[in-house]
Amino acid sequence: MGPLEWNVDPEIIKLFGIFPLKYYGLLFLSGIILSYNIVKHVFKSESVPLKDLEKLSTYLFVGIFVGMRLGHCLFYDFDYFSKHPLEMFLPFQIIDGKWSFTGFTGLASHGGSIGAILAVILFSVKNKTPLLWIFDRIAMVAPVTGAFIRLGNFMNSEIYGKPTDGSYGVVFMRDDLIPRHPTQLYEAFSYLLIFALVWYLYKKTNFKNYKGALFGIVLSIVFTARFIIEFFKENQVAFEDTMTLNMGQWLSIPFVLCGIAFLIYGIQKNKLTV
Repeated sequence: MGPLEWNVDPEIIKLFGIFPLKYYGLLFLSGIILSYNIVKHVFKSESVPLKDLEKLSTYLFVGIFVGMRLGHCLFYDFDYFSKHPLEMFLPFQIIDGKWSFTGFTGLASHGGSIGAILAVILFSVKNKTPLLWIFDRIAMVAPVTGAFIRLGNFMNSEIYGKPTDGSYGVVFMRDDLIPRHPTQLYEAFSYLLIFALVWYLYKKTNFKNYKGALFGIVLSIVFTARFIIEFFKENQVAFEDTMTLNMGQWLSIPFVLCGIAFLIYGIQKNKLTV
């Protein structure tokens, strides 16, 4: 059995002959909807008013999207966007005064994580809701959304891995004819496993009462997985070729350390209150 030849058109259809509907956007939205419904189940099981979830969802949607967009523009392509600041926030490319619809072609997961954390903090302050309680519940479904995003990257034939001789490689024919590690699938699968682990801890153990612990587990394991998988991934931008660790790995380290700190805090705090 040889490598899989992948040649799927990322665009499903062009709406009104102008706006492209792509698998990436559809999968991104599906991940958000599925995550929302899982959290909705959690809120119901803990008798938390659903109106709080509706407010929180608005904060998160804005925070995640703005964070992902700014993360890409600032971390990966600052030289370009510092000269074209409007394109950070508009789905258009402006060349010689002419506007061309492109959609938001650059989104960074690390930026989305930062945006989500800031959104939860802002919601907590404005609505006087316990911060760590929200962090723990939202963190549980973050890997689900992340998995769907990586599946979208696979459909786009982007963010793929380095060449491989293994029969499990994928030839992304829209780019080149080289069998490569399907790192998008590695990440998606690892994120779903992490969700399964955290969901088990929430349902079957007392971890949901360890304030900040579930949040810490998700942060530390997700970004450890990301750090490891980056070794198999092609660099996204040219300046990474001169780096010992790439940008994704450097950005993952603070999240891992922060996650470990929250996990230790949650466990220690629980010991003091038992």
